[in-house]
Amino acid sequence: MKYDPIKNVIGNAVRNNVFLRKVFYQVLGLMFLREWHVKRALKRILNSAKTRPCHILDAGSGFGQYSYYVARLFPWTLIHAVDVKEEQIEDCRRFFPKAGLPHVTFAVEDLTAMQHEGKFNLILSVDVMEHIEDDNAVFRGFYRALNPGGVVVINTPSSTETNTEHGPKSFIDEHARYGYPPKELRSKLEAAGLVVDELKFTYGTWGGIAWRIGIQFPMLMLNLSKLLFILLPFYYLVALPLVLIFMAIEYSTTVESGGGLLVIARKP
Repeated sequence: MKYDPIKNVIGNAVRNNVFLRKVFYQVLGLMFLREWHVKRALKRILNSAKTRPCHILDAGSGFGQYSYYVARLFPWTLIHAVDVKEEQIEDCRRFFPKAGLPHVTFAVEDLTAMQHEGKFNLILSVDVMEHIEDDNAVFRGFYRALNPGGVVVINTPSSTETNTEHGPKSFIDEHARYGYPPKELRSKLEAAGLVVDELKFTYGTWGGIAWRIGIQFPMLMLNLSKLLFILLPFYYLVALPLVLIFMAIEYSTTVESGGGLLVIARKP
């Protein structure tokens, strides 16, 4: 299915309204289990950060929800957010000053051709690498862009035989790859010079069920007709409690295999 047209509809709806965009960020944070995992990792890393200000690269910032989260919770950070989609960068450039967050800058950049050298203490890349064919160039760019001791947090779909049973299968046509086998992702990061400190699965049995009910099925419906947006509130009135329960179960347990990977690596 095509995911970008749905994203464009939502982006247009919240584009020029500060309140609606904040509400939209809250909804994303509630509905996507990956945000639960990523934000927990960010809290742990930034709460123990010794360098202030902490320079952060949001590599593939999308709607800007992670930059917004970090900028509000950790005001001593300096965030540079980049994406290849100019319209999303322009939306963020308008929104963030209005939201009182001038310490976040935005630019249109291609991650395969980054020019940053030893600038960042933390790089965040959430659901980006599965869209980029030349991932090795990106990982080398991450290495160059980090200060010694700097950390990169990557969230991406995994690719294992268990995905068909547990995790959320990729149903998005814009992906360059299904996902990463853990060994492959570790190998590519290490080849770029990074040391992998943590690699864990997300979207196991319970998370996969929550994904299908809360995200996949509604998106498939909306691809049939945008008019079905009208039915979404009624659908989620029934589905949302189940989705949140399933997500909470996974969030509080260890996932042995699943459809997502969360990786934390550092530059020695």
